[in-house]
Amino acid sequence: MIENSFIHRFEPATSAGSPPLLLLHGTGGDENDLLGLGKMVSPGSALLSPRGRVLEHGMPRFFRRLAEGVFDEQDVRRRALELGDFVADARQRYGIAAPIAVGFSNGANIAAALLLLKPDVLAGAILLRAMVPLSDPPKAELDGKPVLLLSGQADPIVPASNSAKLAELLSEAGARVEHKVLPAGHQLSQADVTLARDWISNVEAKAA
Repeated sequence: MIENSFIHRFEPATSAGSPPLLLLHGTGGDENDLLGLGKMVSPGSALLSPRGRVLEHGMPRFFRRLAEGVFDEQDVRRRALELGDFVADARQRYGIAAPIAVGFSNGANIAAALLLLKPDVLAGAILLRAMVPLSDPPKAELDGKPVLLLSGQADPIVPASNSAKLAELLSEAGARVEHKVLPAGHQLSQADVTLARDWISNVEAKAA
C-alpha cells in the first residue's frame, strides 16, 4: 500500500483511549519490523508503520548518511518534511490523532528531526538509541511534549555524550524529556519494552 510514496502498514486501534503510534524502524528494517513492539508497548493503539525510502546497500533507511554516525543533514531535513507530510495525509485518511513516534536507531533519529523541524506532527516520542540528528537545528517550540529517550550504556554507535546532548536539546526546546541510560548496547532489551510501556501508560493517564 502506498500513501504519499511511503509503503506502509496501518493497523486500526482496538482501544479508544490508546494513542496512535508512528513506528519508525532502524536501518535494514521495514514496515513490519516494529509492529510487535508497538503492540507490546501500547496494546490497543492504532499503528502506522512506514518503510524508509532511502536504500543503503539495499537496506531501507529514513535518510542518507555519509558514514557511521555522520548524517547527510540536508537529506535529513528533506526526508523529515516528507515524513511529516505522510503523517498528515495518513491522519486524514485513517482518522487518527497526532501519533506518538516509536523510533529505533535510524527511525529514532528521523523522529527527533521531526520533533525539531515539524513539532506539530507528533504528540510525543519514544526514542530508542537516538542521536542528535542536526548540528544546527531550528529553534523548535515543543510546549511540554512528552519524550522518552532510552540509551544503551555500552552502545558502540551512539556515544553517551551525544544522547545526553539530544536530551538537553529537546528539553531546551520545551519538551518534557525523560532520559534513561540502560545497561545495554545498541540492540533493544526487555527493559526498553517495560519502560516504554510504563511511560505510555503514564502519558495516557495524564491525557485522560
